[in-house]
Amino acid sequence: MESPVTHSELAIGEGVSHLVKGLLESPLTDVAPRADDVGDDFDPHCCHDRGMQSADVTATFCATLVDEWSALGVRTAVLAPGSRSTPMALALVAAANLQIEVFHDERSAAFAALGSGKATGIPALLLCTSGTAAVNFHPAVVEASHAEVPLIVLTADRPPELQGVGAPQTIDQKQLFGSAARAFVDAGVADDDRQDEWRRLAQRALRTATSQRPGPVQVNLPFREPLVGAPLKLPPSTKQAAREVAKPRPLGTETLAKLSARLRGKRGVIVAGARGASAEAVAGLAHALGWPVIADPTGGCRGEETFLIRHADALLRNEAIAESLRPQAVLRFGALPASKVVNSWLRDCGAETTTITGSPFLIDPDRRTSMHLVTDADALCADLVSLVSVCDDDWIAKWTVAETTSRSVIAQMLDDEARLSEPGTARTFVGALPAGAQLVVSSSMPIRDVEWYAGASDHIDVLSNRGANGIDGVVSTAVGAALGSARTTGLLIGDVAFLHDSNGLIGLSERGLDVRIVVVDNRGGGIFSFLPQRSALGAERFEKLFGTPHESDLALLARAHGLNAHVVSSTSELRQAVAVGGPHVIIVKTNRDDNVSRHEEIHRAVIDEVRLALRV
Repeated sequence: MESPVTHSELAIGEGVSHLVKGLLESPLTDVAPRADDVGDDFDPHCCHDRGMQSADVTATFCATLVDEWSALGVRTAVLAPGSRSTPMALALVAAANLQIEVFHDERSAAFAALGSGKATGIPALLLCTSGTAAVNFHPAVVEASHAEVPLIVLTADRPPELQGVGAPQTIDQKQLFGSAARAFVDAGVADDDRQDEWRRLAQRALRTATSQRPGPVQVNLPFREPLVGAPLKLPPSTKQAAREVAKPRPLGTETLAKLSARLRGKRGVIVAGARGASAEAVAGLAHALGWPVIADPTGGCRGEETFLIRHADALLRNEAIAESLRPQAVLRFGALPASKVVNSWLRDCGAETTTITGSPFLIDPDRRTSMHLVTDADALCADLVSLVSVCDDDWIAKWTVAETTSRSVIAQMLDDEARLSEPGTARTFVGALPAGAQLVVSSSMPIRDVEWYAGASDHIDVLSNRGANGIDGVVSTAVGAALGSARTTGLLIGDVAFLHDSNGLIGLSERGLDVRIVVVDNRGGGIFSFLPQRSALGAERFEKLFGTPHESDLALLARAHGLNAHVVSSTSELRQAVAVGGPHVIIVKTNRDDNVSRHEEIHRAVIDEVRLALRV
C-alpha cells in the first residue's frame, strides 16, 4: 500500500507588480476576465517606473517557467480568463510551441486539461485567476489524482500583504487541493535576485506531476500590481533532459520465481484494467498460461479472440455458471473493472490474487490482493511467458464456450434494433467509430453498458473518468482529449451528465475538433432504477430523490451552442449519424423502466443459453 502523500512547499522570492483590466483575446471567441477580478486594490494611476520595472521581473519569471516547461515537452495550456493571472497568461500566449485553449468556465477548463493529459500522458498547464476561480478546479484535480493523470495547476494569487485583510477575490490558496495534489509549490512574488531558482521550480513541478504515481501539482503564483510587463533576458537553461515518464523497475529473479510458482499449473483468470499491460503483452501471457482474460474496455484488450472475455458481467450473474468458472488464481493488471458483478465474484471466489500496477497505489477495496507488485506490466508479461505453463485445455475451452455463446446471444438481440435500447446504443456507437478514434465514456450507466454489451473495441481507445467515478465535467473531458490528441473523439454520455457539463459545449463549434457526442436521454438518472431504492420507496418519492426527471430539450441546448443536433431511434440511424464527422450531438431517447426490463431480458437470455452450452 502507498504511504501517505507528503506535500512540499517551495518559496522562491519577493518582488512587485500591478493590475490592468485586459487579459487576452481567445482565438475561438471573445472571453472576458471574471467581472469580480478587478478588485478594490486596483489603482490605474500607480504604474510608476519602479512598478513597471518590477512588472518586467514578473513577466521574466513567468516566461522562464513557460520556457522550461515547453523545453521539457509540455504542449498544451488551458486558460480560464481573469485579471490577476495576466502575467502568466501573457507568457503562455507568447510561447511559440504551446497550444492555447481558453474556456469560459473554470470547471470546464480543468476537466479539459484533465482530458488532454488522459489522452496523451503529457501534463497540460491549467491557469486561473485568484479566489473562488481556483476552487472550481477541485473536482478535476481530484479525478486527476485518483486516475493518476499528470496535471500542472497554476493558481494566480494576491500578494502576501493582501492576505487576511479582506481584500477582494482573496482566499487562502495554500494547500487548496489538500491530499489530491501530489505537491504544493508556493512560488512567492518574483524576485530577480533568485533567478537561478526559477527553472528548477518548473522542473520540480513537472517531475512530480509525471512521477511513478502521476498526478496534479499546484503551483501558486502571487502577483503584485502592475500585471503587464515586458520579459527581460531569461536566465540560462540548465539543459535538462527532455521529459521522461517515470517507469517502475523490473522485478528481480527471486520475485519472478515466486510469482511464477503462484501461477504455474493453476486454473486462473487475467483481469485487464485501465493503466495495465498492453493488449499484446496480455495476449502472450494468456496463451502461455491457458487462461482467459476478463477485459475491461478501458484496458485496451477487447479484441475478437475468444479468450478475451467481453461479457463476464452477464455470465457471472448466475450462481451455477459462476461456480463452474471459479478460478484458483487471479492475476490483475491495473484498475478494477466497472462491473459490480465481476468484482463481487473476484472477491468471493477464494482465489489467490496478485495485482500488478505501475504505481505504488493499490486499488483494492475488497482487500483480496495477497501480492502487490509495482513494476512495468509489459516487461513482466514477457518475463513470465518462459516461466509458466498451460494449466489444462479444458479450462480455457470452458471459458471460450461461455464467451462465444454470450457474444452470439447479445449480437442477435442488439445488432439490428428497430428501436434503440441503451445497451444497443453503447454497442452500436463503439462499433461505428472509425479505427484510430478514442471514445470517452461517462460514469454511471454508459461505462457499464459499454463494458457489458459492446463488441470488440481494439480499433479505438476507451477513456473514462473512473478515478473518482463522478459524472461532472465529462463533456469537457472529451473536448480536452480531442484537443490534446487531435483525434476523432466520441463521447457516450447520459442526459444528466450532459446537463451537468453543458458549459463544455461553449466554443466547441469553433474549435475545429471532430467530437461526436451521443446522449442517452431517459429524462433522469437511469442508474438509480437498478437500485433497491426503486422498489423500497414509493414512485413519487423515488422520482423526486433519485429519478430526478427534467424537461430540458437537449437538442435545443446543443443548437444554442452552434452545434448540429438530431434524434435517432434505430441502429441503422445511429450508425449513419456516427459516421459523420463532428462536432455534433446525437440524441437517443429511451425510457428508464423499459431500460431495466431490457437489461434483465438480455441477461436472462445469455444465462439460459450459456447454461445449456456448459451443461450446468
